[in-house]
Amino acid sequence: MMDLTPVHILVVDDNQAQGRVVAEILQDTGYVVEQVTQVHEGLRRLCSLPIEIVLTDLKMPGMDGLTFLEEVLKQRPEVAVIVMTAYATVETAVAAMKKGAFDYLVKPLDKNELVLVVERAVKALRLNQEVQRLRDQLQERFQFPNLIGGSGRMQEIFRALRKVADSDATVLIYGESGTGKEMVARALHFNSRRKEAPFIPINCASIPETLLESELFGYERGAFTGADTLRKGLVEEADRGTLFLDEIGDLSLPLQGKILRVLQEKEVKRVGGARQIKVDIRIIAATNKNLQALLQKGGFREDLYYRLNVVSLHLPPLRERKEDIPLLVEHFIRKHRSDKTSSVQRISPEALAALMNYDFPGNVRQLESIVERALLFRDSDEISVTDLPGEVFTPCFKGEIPYRLPEQGVSLEELEKSLISQALERTGGVYKEAAKLLGLTYKTFLYRAEKYGFKP
Repeated sequence: MMDLTPVHILVVDDNQAQGRVVAEILQDTGYVVEQVTQVHEGLRRLCSLPIEIVLTDLKMPGMDGLTFLEEVLKQRPEVAVIVMTAYATVETAVAAMKKGAFDYLVKPLDKNELVLVVERAVKALRLNQEVQRLRDQLQERFQFPNLIGGSGRMQEIFRALRKVADSDATVLIYGESGTGKEMVARALHFNSRRKEAPFIPINCASIPETLLESELFGYERGAFTGADTLRKGLVEEADRGTLFLDEIGDLSLPLQGKILRVLQEKEVKRVGGARQIKVDIRIIAATNKNLQALLQKGGFREDLYYRLNVVSLHLPPLRERKEDIPLLVEHFIRKHRSDKTSSVQRISPEALAALMNYDFPGNVRQLESIVERALLFRDSDEISVTDLPGEVFTPCFKGEIPYRLPEQGVSLEELEKSLISQALERTGGVYKEAAKLLGLTYKTFLYRAEKYGFKP
């Protein structure tokens, strides 16, 4: 959904003439601009006007730009702050970025670069607003708080869940590893009339077959060596609740027959026992295998397949619902923020773009792991491209550019030029790939490369 609301920008510069030039450029581009020369007046405007972007000088009387930056983000953390400085040393730029600045501009300002940076800030703001809108929509429309997704495929899943959650219908969930099959099973259970009873999960592929039968059905005392006491199986433990059989495609044929009896007769017999025990359970099964192909090969019972497949849900892999990635990232940031990482509120547009371009063979589970790791290794108050693991990037460009700390006093322009040169060398002069490697849009990279004399 495109937001056509005019963007309000505040320009704070004690040099009134320079501030007026910036304001006029942005006004000509279509923005609503407020210009002030005093930081205290800037803070007052910030409180009274719908300011979304602030451009501030770093060297000002009364309150320096870094202190002003902190105060702005303290009052309005959603605002994008762009710092302007004629003192483009590594130290000042890094200090501003660490304190939460969206980007920086070096004086004397270049008109094209000014417009590009502000455009990037607007896109980042709109993306964050869209994530918030979708999150609010999900909370309102879908009462499955641990399942995240606004895509068409996930909305179909939510609709199906609402219809079958409170029934006793057997559900078969298909999906690759990491797509959230157990999360869906839990959502079905905890939104059903059985929610006060146990939810018992078991992974059929992780337990040796010799132990799986006794785990599922329990055993009587003396049933085998070491069976010194009676033990209930997981089927009995799930009485009045839900039994979740994960990776049911790995279940052996003899055990498939016993699960079929549980489904048909609602009763179970312990290993070494003589009597049938009545159970009231709902069975939900999941698999990452093609059960129909197993049927044709004789590896899965046809009668059990049709008993399980009353309702089937197909969870899409993350690569087929990439529009859900911003929502999931925001959810995982909130989930895994600790006291040490509590200041992290967002992910940079470049880092999010890198995640959107990745296929995630490990699906949602892998994305959660990446976000959790990034929170621990981040260098600023937002997750940036450098916080992401090399696996996120295309195979040709895995690894990192060999960043080298500059000598004291080296300008940021020199450092930028060096990084652009290294990126182009690494990518064989392919501009789009070099831009991706540095976490920049192609347009921004092209401008900066031409600025330093590089030619496509």
